[in-house]
Amino acid sequence: MAIPDMMRAIAIAQPGGPEVLVEQQVPVPVPGAGEVLIEVAAAGVNRPDVLQRKGAYPPPPGASPLPGLEVAGVIVAVGEGVSASMIGERVCSLVAGGGYADYALAPEALCLPVPPTLPMEEAAALPETLMTVWHNLFERAYVVEGDSVLIHGGTSGIGTMAIALCRLFGITSIVTCGSDEKCAAALAMGAGHAVNYRSEDFVEAVKRITQGAGVTAVLDMVGGDYVPRNLACLAEDGRHVSIATLGGGKAEISIGQIMVRRLTLTGSTLRPRSAGFKALLVDEIRSTVWPHVLLGALRPAMDKVFPLAQAAAAHARMEAGEHVGKIVLAVR
Repeated sequence: MAIPDMMRAIAIAQPGGPEVLVEQQVPVPVPGAGEVLIEVAAAGVNRPDVLQRKGAYPPPPGASPLPGLEVAGVIVAVGEGVSASMIGERVCSLVAGGGYADYALAPEALCLPVPPTLPMEEAAALPETLMTVWHNLFERAYVVEGDSVLIHGGTSGIGTMAIALCRLFGITSIVTCGSDEKCAAALAMGAGHAVNYRSEDFVEAVKRITQGAGVTAVLDMVGGDYVPRNLACLAEDGRHVSIATLGGGKAEISIGQIMVRRLTLTGSTLRPRSAGFKALLVDEIRSTVWPHVLLGALRPAMDKVFPLAQAAAAHARMEAGEHVGKIVLAVR
């Protein structure tokens, strides 16, 4: 099938609310060296897309200004240095931008095979959350079988992926959620424990659940005044990993507590990292996690699929905070 010159894409008309997401006709990108062109079947919706739409998270230099950080589809063209045998392959991939479109560019090194049994909408829901959780929880917090982890935002895309990975790798997950219904959903997905932070102090809950020992690690997307409370939940030699600051970018903590209990505070953002770093991360996921995807043992928790033209409604749903699992755009 011939590749068209122009394509549908969702652009950001100006910083603002969901209504600034507008459908446009833009040129189909051309793959450069080491890149593939993916005919997009579905694109994941992520919190960084919302921040970019508001003008608070600009794309890195050289990246597409269009939103969208993960896609699934079929490779229809390749750039220099990529084998033509890749054409026709079903893949999903992390992208630096441009996912909300009929076609998107991806580094060949970041593409993972999509098994025939996995719907493209689910495949598109995997790359961003899987890579974020794997890097921060398993590479930065060094969790291993037998450990315990406190995960905030238990029913978010990140939270549900963290639950799934902890279940697969023998780690006890304690998650926080904003309602009893969301707590029940998290438990049904395999969380070890779920705490309604609106009706119970999660610090006291963690102490009760761990019999005072504390957790090995905290995966935190809240920041702000959660940070000192998170530190109180950690066991000695515990690790605190920050991946977002939805509750504020500043916190007051006790340095003495960090020293005496030998705590580690770390964090990361994925989008600005180099293509080389992301390729190494994908290689590790390909060998350690992807076999579970190929076998059907790891699938994303899905909330709702919207048509590409309804990207604004998808963003509104994410901002309302009622979703459980991933929100995805169906492109074709």
